[in-house]
Amino acid sequence: MADRTPNGAGDGDGIRTFPFPVDLSVGGVGIQVGPMGTERRWHADAPLERVHRIDFHVVMLFTGGPVRHMIDFAEYEAHAGDLLWIRPGQVHRFSRSSEYRGSVLTMQPGFLPRATVEATGLYRYDLPPLLRPDAPHLAALRASLTHLQREYEDTETLPPSLHASVLRHSLTAFLLRLAHLAASSAEAARRQADTTFTLFRDAVEKDFAANHSVSAYADALGYSRRTLVRAVRAATGETPKGFIDKRVVLEAKRLLAHTDLPIGRVGAAVGFPDAANFSKFFQLHTGQTPVAFRAELR
Repeated sequence: MADRTPNGAGDGDGIRTFPFPVDLSVGGVGIQVGPMGTERRWHADAPLERVHRIDFHVVMLFTGGPVRHMIDFAEYEAHAGDLLWIRPGQVHRFSRSSEYRGSVLTMQPGFLPRATVEATGLYRYDLPPLLRPDAPHLAALRASLTHLQREYEDTETLPPSLHASVLRHSLTAFLLRLAHLAASSAEAARRQADTTFTLFRDAVEKDFAANHSVSAYADALGYSRRTLVRAVRAATGETPKGFIDKRVVLEAKRLLAHTDLPIGRVGAAVGFPDAANFSKFFQLHTGQTPVAFRAELR
C-alpha cells in the first residue's frame, strides 16, 4: 500500500494521515508486531510528537510508565500492564517526555475477514482506548501477543500464503481477548455510573451545542441542582458546569481541527453566537485562542 503523498495526506483539515507501512512489514503482510522504540515509525516523515492521524489499528501493551498519550484531544496516562487501542481515523500524538516501553501491534484494515472484524469490535469507537486488565487477563494477553509475534517473525517454516493464514488466526485470538476486555471495561464503567449522571450525560450529549445551563438540565431531568451536582461529582469528580464545558471544548477542538469553518461559525456551532465570547471561553479552558490552536495543528 503506497503512501498517498510523499509526506502522508491530509483530510482537508491540515492533519496528516499516514497509511499502514506495508513495506516495513515482515513478508509484506498486513500486520507488524514488535517492541516499542523511537526507531519504530509509521512513515519516514511521520511526526510522532505532533498531532497526526493513521488509517490503521495500533495496540500498545506497556511494560513501563507512566506514559501520557493524546487520543482525540483527550490525554491518557498508561502504566505498566495497561494497553492503549487506537483505531483508524483517530487523531493522536506521542509524548515527548514519556518513554514508551513494551510491545506494539499495528494492523492494516482489511487484513481480517468481515466476520472477524465484527466479532472483535474493531470499529467500536464507543469503547475506551485505555484498558487496564487484571493479572489473569494481562497474563493471557501477553501470552497471546508473544505467540503472535513468534508467528509473525517465523517466515521460514511455512509458505507465504499459509504464513498469512496462521497470522490471521493468531491475530484473531489476541483481538478476541482484547475485545472482551474492552467490552467488559465499558460495561463495568456503565454499572458504576449513577443513573442520574447517565441521564445528565446523555442530555448534555444531545443538547450541549444549545444549552450550557446546569439549572436548565436539572429542571429538564426533574432533579434539584444539588442532586445533579452530587451525582456528577461522584461519577466524574467535577461539577456539572465543568462537564458541560469540557464537552463544548471538545466539539470546538474537533471543528477547529477537522474543518475550515471560520472561527465565528465554530463558536456558533457550539452555542456562542458572539465570536469574541467564544474566543474568551476557549482560551480560558485551553490556554490558547482558537486561531492558535488551529495553527498548531496545521
